[in-house]
Amino acid sequence: MLWFVGLGISGFKSIPNEALDVLSKADIVYLEQFTSPIGKSDFVKIKNAVKGEFKPAKRWLVEDGNEILQNAKKKKVVLLSYGDPYIATTHIELRTRAIKEKIKTYSIHASSSLTSMIGECGLHFYKIGRIATIMSETKSLTTPYYLIYKNIIEGNHTVLLLEYNQDKDFFLDPKDALNALLETEKGQRRNVINLSTYVIVASRIGFKDQRIISGKISSLKKRDFGKPPHTVIVPGRLHFTESDALKILVECIDEPFDNSEKTKKISVQMMKKYVPMVREALEEVEPFYKDQKEFQVILENAELYILDAEKFLEDGQDEVAILSIGYADGLVDALRLAKGMDPKM
Repeated sequence: MLWFVGLGISGFKSIPNEALDVLSKADIVYLEQFTSPIGKSDFVKIKNAVKGEFKPAKRWLVEDGNEILQNAKKKKVVLLSYGDPYIATTHIELRTRAIKEKIKTYSIHASSSLTSMIGECGLHFYKIGRIATIMSETKSLTTPYYLIYKNIIEGNHTVLLLEYNQDKDFFLDPKDALNALLETEKGQRRNVINLSTYVIVASRIGFKDQRIISGKISSLKKRDFGKPPHTVIVPGRLHFTESDALKILVECIDEPFDNSEKTKKISVQMMKKYVPMVREALEEVEPFYKDQKEFQVILENAELYILDAEKFLEDGQDEVAILSIGYADGLVDALRLAKGMDPKM
């Protein structure tokens, strides 16, 4: 028998009564701390609540899972974790393996800092997009960068989980994560992250010293966020009720504003660059064909393709817009080549 039990977000005092009963009757209780740390006093209280064998579990032990599963075939085993047990994909995978091996599994859910944090910030939970993790040793943050970009374009908020290494007692500092994203922006240049980007930093959700600060990155870089763990949220399109809630529930260094206003889709960025460029090239080549009627149809088609591209983009048909400007560009290049002009100019 294998129980997956959540601790909740406030240490020992948030453990459900049902969970305390399970802990007292278990043969073995594994306490994993690699998803989030547990304070010393809470650690002692949990240990005292266990009547059977108590084993702190390292990441490798849970990811490997063999010891836990072998014991669960003959004994009543509990895997205890911070928050809700199924926020961690490792636990879901372990439960799946247990069921395949004919081991009975049971679950006791509890509040998660991830879900609680959204409400504590005053944000709408249904507007949370894909979640990313930022690691300290990652040379490039291209993946989380483009995830933020995609979420913002869709009007969604991005939750960025910061690295926690239990063995090294290491927590990635929010300032280091933000600086790494700023460096990534220099290479990608999609106008996703800059010093004026509005960001929320949530710290120690569920504890007495919980703290949530929001503002421009330039303002947040000057602040102390207190003890870890920390989570960073990059808002997308803020509903007015979210903005109102932020100003009341959160320490706002700067007035909340919409990050989605400054970040445009790649197709829009491309069109802003290529439409003027193709039109300028067309105007440049037109005088060379003013007396050649057989080429007027080509010139007219190039102009129509440019107009179509602008209209398609306005209607939200991005792919067709890009195709249209591509056709126009091809016609103009052909006209330039026919006159011995460099098509790239």
